Amino acid sequence: SKAMRDIADLPVIPREVEDILTISSGERHRWLKDGRLQSAGTRTVKLRGRARKITFHVFDPRHIEDVLDRDLVTVWRDVDAATAAENRRRAAARAALKRSQKKRGGAASNTDESRDDAPRLRGWEDFEIDGLLR
Repeated sequence: SKAMRDIADLPVIPREVEDILTISSGERHRWLKDGRLQSAGTRTVKLRGRARKITFHVFDPRHIEDVLDRDLVTVWRDVDAATAAENRRRAAARAALKRSQKKRGGAASNTDESRDDAPRLRGWEDFEIDGLLR
């Protein structure tokens, strides 16, 4: 009976958090990294049959309950969608700018051909004769 009372204080493992909040592991990682989902610490365990230990974050059940009650997952997803749309818009603008600069670069190479018609400098003919200018 005492064990059942203390069960509410046990930290929640990542897989359970994903199930409780119905989030993906990518969302959990992203929200943990930027501080929206608060870790209650880490646990390191050695799995049977494996030589290495694995370390993972655990979460405070009260925090998870608060996130669930306030429906923060929906708010965070909306914020993430708006951020992604803004990032896509910026990337498209950057790509368009790069394309326009590339086109201008192509136009600049056409002006190099018109330089051949310009008066030549003295002494360049000697370099051309030797084959140094190509």
